[in-house]
Amino acid sequence: MVLRLTYKTTVFICLFASISIGLKGHGTIDKDKKYIELVDLYESFRQFIYPEVKNGVPDYRVKAMSKKLDKLIKYQKKLEAIDTLDWSIPQQVDYQLVKSEMNAMEFRHKVTRPWSRDPAFYAVINFQFGPKMARSIRVPEVPMSKGRLKEFQIELRAIPKILDQARKNLVEPKADLAFIGIHTKNREGEILRELIPKLQTDHPELVSDAQSALKAIDQFKIWLEKIRPEIENESGIGIDNYNWYLKNVAMLPYTWDELLLLCQREYERAITSMKLKEYGNRHKPLLDPVDNREDYLYRYNNAMKHMYDFLHKVELFTVPDYFKAPKAANSYLRNTERDYFEHVLDRYPLPLSVHGFLGHDLDAQRHKKDEHPIRGKSRLFFIDGVRAEALATALEKFLSYTGLLDDIPQAEELMYHLKAFRAIRAVADLKMHSNQQTFEEAFQYVTNYTPYGWVPKDSPTIWHDLELYMRKPLYGIGYTIGPVLIERLLTERYLELGKDFNIKKFMDEFMEIGFMPISLLRWEMTGKNQTQIPPYWE
Repeated sequence: MVLRLTYKTTVFICLFASISIGLKGHGTIDKDKKYIELVDLYESFRQFIYPEVKNGVPDYRVKAMSKKLDKLIKYQKKLEAIDTLDWSIPQQVDYQLVKSEMNAMEFRHKVTRPWSRDPAFYAVINFQFGPKMARSIRVPEVPMSKGRLKEFQIELRAIPKILDQARKNLVEPKADLAFIGIHTKNREGEILRELIPKLQTDHPELVSDAQSALKAIDQFKIWLEKIRPEIENESGIGIDNYNWYLKNVAMLPYTWDELLLLCQREYERAITSMKLKEYGNRHKPLLDPVDNREDYLYRYNNAMKHMYDFLHKVELFTVPDYFKAPKAANSYLRNTERDYFEHVLDRYPLPLSVHGFLGHDLDAQRHKKDEHPIRGKSRLFFIDGVRAEALATALEKFLSYTGLLDDIPQAEELMYHLKAFRAIRAVADLKMHSNQQTFEEAFQYVTNYTPYGWVPKDSPTIWHDLELYMRKPLYGIGYTIGPVLIERLLTERYLELGKDFNIKKFMDEFMEIGFMPISLLRWEMTGKNQTQIPPYWE
């Protein structure tokens, strides 16, 4: 038996022993039991968010969701009752972080209501990133262990029941969300059709259950195709709801209108920068895309070694010992027309790889080591999306500005191309949710305004991206607005500190504080914030 100490128990043990407990250098947990009350409330809330499961079927029925909302309101009242007077700034930041996640759940119940609006929410197979029901299945590798086989059989048998309940729950489906749901069910069907022959060889006892699950998926898809022409097509949440989310969940200092202006301006800036960089490089050879695995691996691995060496040389931030230079995957498949990111990677992988490996992988490794009871947890309801994409995208620019691409200046053209692509996706995010563009119109919009035709008309990349942005408001703006927020914060710190400002200290502090909305990071770094988020420029 393993004794698991709760955070509450640990705090009391430490207090009894007169040990001060540090919060990663961002304040000290005082003896105030109210902070421990916040931690306990948060631990309870994280368990509460999940639906009840009966016979493998998550309960998203109207009555169950109504009860969830009622209980959520009680959680919010308990949070409001906690007196934060005289708390340290890190503790107040933790409080706001909990409040933001509770607000996100309120938004889910009152606005997005995926269980009643969004057929793709009932993704019975977990094959991609994005909002989905609890208990979505991760298809195991075949052959599987006896224990996993038993679990998987239970999961397969639940699929027809889940989709039967889904039809009854979807009382207000939207046409674009149904369109996305059809696409989701097509992919789920493909996955099971690929799996069944393997089961026939290694686990024949699962074949019948897999076939029943496949039949239920196909029937659900046919049902969506039938109802889609008859339902309304306003799938976006609307500008007022978008603004509420900006203020109360994402805590961004902008409105929908201001975001649209900023994203359009960033697109124009990116196009201008790209064309000027191309003009400056006009006497240099073009970066032609590789067309075979050997050349790709050679270019990729050299680029990664250069990135790794450059990080230690320039010291933009402290590189932890556990971070190693990534290696390229052994596969190189370009059997069809290149999609957007393949156009970038095949020309020079470094700009996009900085985003993935430094901005996301290293960020995730750092966060995994964070044992803080609130900010060290994975964020709920994607409220850290802007922060995650902000750092990943900002690092592309910051490392370029400090010399990463100096040896291959043509690669900077790719960086600005990426910036333009992301800005036009952000505009599409905003316009889909204001119901100024349908999903298909937004798809065509991104295709038309991405330079050089690098988005094919049936792009899986854009399918996935716009599907995510339609179903998870604000995620699409993070790549463009997130770096703007970091640049504003950096400028503010420079104006405060003057000659004492140090870029490495700034980056280390930003990364160390934790995963949370950037307004809360700003509060902890500058001390300038309260419950209401003021403008950055006082």
